Amino acid sequence: MSKPTLATIFVIALFAVGAISTTAQVNKSRSQTDSLTAAQASHFASLALKCISREYPNKPEHVMNDAQDVQSPKALHPAFYGCYDWHSSVHGHWMLVRLLRMFPNLPEAGEIRKAIGENLRAENILVEAAYLKQKNRQSFERTYGWAWLLKLAEELSLSNDADAKQWWSNLQPLVDALVSSYVLFLPKQTYPIRTGVHPNTAFGLAFAFDYAKSVGNEKLASLIAERSLSYFSKDVNYPGAWEPGGEDFFSPALMEADLMRRVMKPAEFRRWFHAFLPQLAGGVPKSLFQPATVTDRSDPKLVHLDGLNLSRAWCMRSIAGALPANDPGRKTLANSARMHAADALAHVASGDYAGEHWLASFAVYLLSTPEP
Repeated sequence: MSKPTLATIFVIALFAVGAISTTAQVNKSRSQTDSLTAAQASHFASLALKCISREYPNKPEHVMNDAQDVQSPKALHPAFYGCYDWHSSVHGHWMLVRLLRMFPNLPEAGEIRKAIGENLRAENILVEAAYLKQKNRQSFERTYGWAWLLKLAEELSLSNDADAKQWWSNLQPLVDALVSSYVLFLPKQTYPIRTGVHPNTAFGLAFAFDYAKSVGNEKLASLIAERSLSYFSKDVNYPGAWEPGGEDFFSPALMEADLMRRVMKPAEFRRWFHAFLPQLAGGVPKSLFQPATVTDRSDPKLVHLDGLNLSRAWCMRSIAGALPANDPGRKTLANSARMHAADALAHVASGDYAGEHWLASFAVYLLSTPEP
């Protein structure tokens, strides 16, 4: 064999450098979508801090019983009046508490403590709890806002931070009120709600189940497990090709599976899941595994689809992690999760309040969900 010329060596070297560069770019891209970094945490914290004390614009979910109920958002909800609506304010607080626990030395830590300390004062929480007990309030934020409030409570319960312990204590009247709401409501809910927006039953049960298991509330955990199995355990051949809907921020299919992996034993879940989405290993239905297209991020409904891509990604990560390493669906889910994450994380800060008031919370939940 003849010796390679200098020109040939040079070309080979160029290809090698290009290959290394490309690999580095891929690895860098993957690292930005695999787990939460301090830089991302700081960026996301800044988005939440801009809105948890911003009262307007505001979209209240408020039934007015009489003229006395015509009040400002802050008067009605002195703790959770910011971020456009009550539930977005709640998960904005959750995100800041999680970031503070994960990155105690965050540059925004002092500002976070000040803002949350002001909003989660004991007297503010008592007003929030009293609101739920008033006439015509039984369906307020059911169950999306309920679930995020319990997720906030769970996060506070996991923290050893002195401020977080005080906020946890202050929050208890509202937590107790919503736990009671779950216990009263779920036995009466005969049918699950399979929507891709706020009332989605599977999401409302999943986060509440996490809270119940974390704090040792076995009564609530057992009720949620029983209701979950009653609603979903017989589902087969789910019509995932119908997704996404035009304003979804949840995948009803994946959110249901993400709930069931919580309440079923691993072998039982695997059998159920492959009957639920039997063609998943082949990436079918395709519409479920390709990121949704967002055409206008200034539209408050269309921008929901960025949230869909984020929530799909966290569901896929968790579902894949619940499957055996050799399961044929695990790789499909993991690969699709990366595509969804890469697509959506680029648009969390779009410059428009329609998405910026809430998408960072979804991004933080995704990035603090381990890859399988």
